[in-house]
Formats: sequence, C-alpha cells, structure tokens
Amino acid sequence: MNWTVYILRCADDSLYTGIATDVERRLQEHNQGDRQGSKYTRARLPVALVYSESVIDRAAATRRELEIKSLSRQEKLNLINNKQD
Repeated sequence: MNWTVYILRCADDSLYTGIATDVERRLQEHNQGDRQGSKYTRARLPVALVYSESVIDRAAATRRELEIKSLSRQEKLNLINNKQD
C-alpha cells in the first residue's frame, strides 16, 4: 500500500499537513466538513490540495509528515512552490 503526505491550503490561507493512502478520497472527506475530515479543516472550509509526495509505507509517511509540520510557513511555501516548478 502506497502512502502520500499532503498539504492542504485552507480558506483562511493556513496550511494543513496530513497522510493518506487515497488523497482524493481524503480531500473529499476534509471538504465535506463531517467527522471524516479533521477538526482543524472543518472550521476552515473549503480546502485545496497544494502539495503531495508519495512514500513507501506508513512509517515513512508519518516521519515525513512530522518533518513538514516542523517547517516554518515560509519553508512550507517554498516546498509547495518548488514542487510545482
């Protein structure tokens, strides 16, 4: 099973980082605003996928998620912009 680390841009322009095996399904769950989505994104709808990267397993996804969460906002924006170039 492949895992993906992703970053969402929320309606208030904040960034949310998470992991999933199916990013499109997870994005829909976040945008539905119900219990399937995260509490953080429920209050900041709608959200849009702005970054994703594939990793081998859940352990690697969790490690990478923590790395990204520890970045400053500017570093996260740089990561997003560099991926899009």
